[in-house]
Amino acid sequence: MKNILVPCDFSKPAIDAFRFALDMASLSSGTVHLVNVIELPAMPNTALTPVRALGLPLRKEMSANAERNFEKIRAKYKSENANVVSAVEFGVPAKGILAYAKKNSIDTIIMGSHGATGVKEMFVGSNTEKIVRTSPIPVIVVKEFYKGAVKDIVFAWAYECEGQAALIKELKNLQTFFGSTLHLVWINTPANFTIDATTLRRLEAFAKSNKLKNYTISTFNDLYEEQGIIEFANSINADMIAMGTHGRRGLSRMVYGSKTENIANHGKDLLWTYVMKN
Repeated sequence: MKNILVPCDFSKPAIDAFRFALDMASLSSGTVHLVNVIELPAMPNTALTPVRALGLPLRKEMSANAERNFEKIRAKYKSENANVVSAVEFGVPAKGILAYAKKNSIDTIIMGSHGATGVKEMFVGSNTEKIVRTSPIPVIVVKEFYKGAVKDIVFAWAYECEGQAALIKELKNLQTFFGSTLHLVWINTPANFTIDATTLRRLEAFAKSNKLKNYTISTFNDLYEEQGIIEFANSINADMIAMGTHGRRGLSRMVYGSKTENIANHGKDLLWTYVMKN
């Protein structure tokens, strides 16, 4: 984590994400990019109030305000071993964040999340969800301020994780960075049940074939997979949950949902995600 992007709307979750990113960048003597993406309000385009005439002063005012907020954050939270840069972009937040990440060779995105519920969760989702679903690089979701070492990482294993070389590579890099214990777990549900002996053999084979180190294997029973992952993480006092996601969009996402996004909305642990290749 040498080049970390933190989308910042100056909310408490964004500040919590920035503070966590500072700690991570301090471990690698890296750089934290604080980026505020501003979506301009729609304005009428009339002869009396042309958009171009109003747009430039508004952009300047909003940029100046963002820069003042950046200065306050930098002054309050300092780190001797981490560099901090800031930028103001205009456009659709999720697209602007991913475009900035590509342009600046970002290796990790760390985001705060308010979570989303009800109709908003189903039809709109949060910017965090959109980035989790589409980012080509790992994303860490921070739900509340976290301080301390990341000692235990739960990896929610599924059959589709097999053969995902890029996912496993990023997962091993994550574990190595923190020096963590990796806890592989399969969640047994009534709709997707496998006997423990079979599952544990598959988990052990997966670990050995991918040359994992410092790991445990487990099964856990629950009515629903997402809740089972959260409950298992709580039962071992894990610091982080790691998951691969398919990044479903459109109708497929509405019909099948996304376990990763549900955990991003409802879990309390740090969540690391990586979009698996189809």
